[in-house]
Amino acid sequence: VMVAEALDISRETYFAILMDRACNGPVMVGSPQGGVDIEEVAVTSPELIFKEEIDIFEGIKDRQALQMAKNLGFQGPLQQQAADQIKKLYNLFLKIDATQVEVNPFGETPEGQVVCFDAKINFDDNAEFRQKEIFAMDDKSENEPIENEAAKYDLKYIGLDGNIACFVNGAGLAMATCDIISLNGGKPANFLDLGGGVKEAQVYQAFKLLTADPKVEAILVNIFGGIVNCAIIANGITKACQELELKVPLVVRLEG
Repeated sequence: VMVAEALDISRETYFAILMDRACNGPVMVGSPQGGVDIEEVAVTSPELIFKEEIDIFEGIKDRQALQMAKNLGFQGPLQQQAADQIKKLYNLFLKIDATQVEVNPFGETPEGQVVCFDAKINFDDNAEFRQKEIFAMDDKSENEPIENEAAKYDLKYIGLDGNIACFVNGAGLAMATCDIISLNGGKPANFLDLGGGVKEAQVYQAFKLLTADPKVEAILVNIFGGIVNCAIIANGITKACQELELKVPLVVRLEG
């Protein structure tokens, strides 16, 4: 149960800090129209969306924060208040290894306060080792059981709707493999990234997870042996084939 002070809102705006691959770093996004779906505003009134890149070495400069506050429609002393809040939100963004901090509405009260009335935060999964307290609050019961099981063996698994299971090392190659399957008329059953330091036991467990999915009608193994030793993969596959009694076609590509 969370108990919070009830506040009246006299005006609503939208503000977010997020990682933008196109800009190779974090950006600020704001709009004087808050409390609504920002994607809708971007379509109907794109001139009301303001975007500003953030220098990762210098952070948000004072002039940038003030300009964004002005773009959001804050006036008088509220403009400096909003700018201060914007800089604090960026400090939070860095401190908690967020990929997105979205405040909607980012508004003002009749008494002249700038307040973050509601917020949504996305965290970088790769920063779990630094943010153990935050990730300990994650409710695993909301995940698919197979995803929780994969996490036990340090396997990055995301279930999809198709029937061709993917067994790949590296997120980039895994996404490319899913794309290639789709481009050729197939449908991937999952995204599975083994990572670089994979062991035979993980290979075996990965096969166990894939074969437990009733939708799977074939398994595609696509491994590029850079960091990964292909012999480890081959031994793990051999063990899985012997012990799990595979009943679906298996296609293996080991390169390197």
